Amino acid sequence: MSCKQEKGSLSEIEGRQIQIDSTLHTADSISSFIKPFKDRINDVLDSALAYAPKPLLLEDSEHNTSMGNLMADIVLLETAPLFRSKTGKELDFVVLNRGGIRSIISSGNVTARNAYEVMPFENYISVVELNGTAVRELITFLITATRPHPIAGMQIVMGKNGGLESVTINGMPFDENRNYFVATSDYLVQGGPSIGFFNEIVSTTDTGYLIRNAIIDHFKKIDTVQATVDNRFIQLK
Repeated sequence: MSCKQEKGSLSEIEGRQIQIDSTLHTADSISSFIKPFKDRINDVLDSALAYAPKPLLLEDSEHNTSMGNLMADIVLLETAPLFRSKTGKELDFVVLNRGGIRSIISSGNVTARNAYEVMPFENYISVVELNGTAVRELITFLITATRPHPIAGMQIVMGKNGGLESVTINGMPFDENRNYFVATSDYLVQGGPSIGFFNEIVSTTDTGYLIRNAIIDHFKKIDTVQATVDNRFIQLK
């Protein structure tokens, strides 16, 4: 009986609100301690990696945008060789969500800080394998969405009345009898049907590669950041 431990029970919780206002002052000792670390981080984040001759925007067209196209193209370019080395298979196309892009890129120097502003989330690139039926459902979702979700490696053409005219993937007509490998955000994979992108998945390959890191790696490889509205997703007039 002497070893018996009585379980305590919580009887009360108290709390108080602390106002953050001008009456609070910086502790000089703490500021001095963190200053070299803060300065180093700012130097890294604000060093120019590339140059954007014109702004890349999220609202410059109805079905595809310069900023969305840049993001999807980066994921395609940076993920394809990684996926090939891991699996021996070829990446077919990319689909991202418009809501995951949180900033534009203004004209001028492009830095790592821009990448954090564009993609503040810790989202990784995943490659999902979809059968032809699931790809068709994905295409239907894209053409009926109220916002333009970024794509790369695929062209979608809609008719005047909004119906689907044609789909090509890697320059070839969409084949509903085969499977496709699609690079996307792990957020969309985990959300599945609840957010509309992927109703059924055959397999998933986790790359371990942050979307943000793919952006930074791409900026380091190029001199000029360029992306335009193009014909990857259009509606006939």
